[in-house]
Amino acid sequence: MTIAIHTHTDEARQRELIVEFGRSLYERGLTAGSSGNLSVRLADGWLLTPTNVSLGRLDPARLSKLDDNGTLMSGEPPSKEAFLHQAMYRQRGKAGAIVHLHSTYAAAVSCLCGLDHDDCIPPLTPYFVMKVGRLPLVPYHRPGDPALASVIGKLACKHSAVLLANHGPVVSGSTLEAAVYAAEELEETAKLFLLLRGLPTRPLDAEQIKDLSSTFGLDL
Repeated sequence: MTIAIHTHTDEARQRELIVEFGRSLYERGLTAGSSGNLSVRLADGWLLTPTNVSLGRLDPARLSKLDDNGTLMSGEPPSKEAFLHQAMYRQRGKAGAIVHLHSTYAAAVSCLCGLDHDDCIPPLTPYFVMKVGRLPLVPYHRPGDPALASVIGKLACKHSAVLLANHGPVVSGSTLEAAVYAAEELEETAKLFLLLRGLPTRPLDAEQIKDLSSTFGLDL
């Protein structure tokens, strides 16, 4: 996987993509109100959606731009969950973008009792395995709790996505497009998981996952 570190020459394009994907996610009901945040890594820092702004009404010129230490360089004040993105970027050198949503089905799963904290949604489809892999559940922390950074940092060493308990998913990708598609696949698999609860299911077994990993060059 090749990381997409964007230079100054295409920063404007990345700003436009954040606006486009934010609007798409909002209009399709994958985020509501001012919830959720998107970020893209640049050569000289990273872009993040501002605090208290709907993903459906973003302004490319007013996006928050932060340096590698999380200090605001330009734009409006960043989301209070900026540290979630920063923690994942620090551990995942191949991550070029991150999507955090409060999407309905993934958030619903995050509220269930009895989940496997190491792998909270089973491998129901090959597409979930290919785009998300194993999904750990992060124990509940209040929104904006900086203690989440160290928890996510430890998990991000091995996982491209995590599910925050009673909250929602944080998903990374090589590009913003890849991260959005992975977040959408996670949401659809969460929906399947809820629809199938109480019914006999047949998740992919270890050999099938191994075959996907070797065929598609996945790090599972």
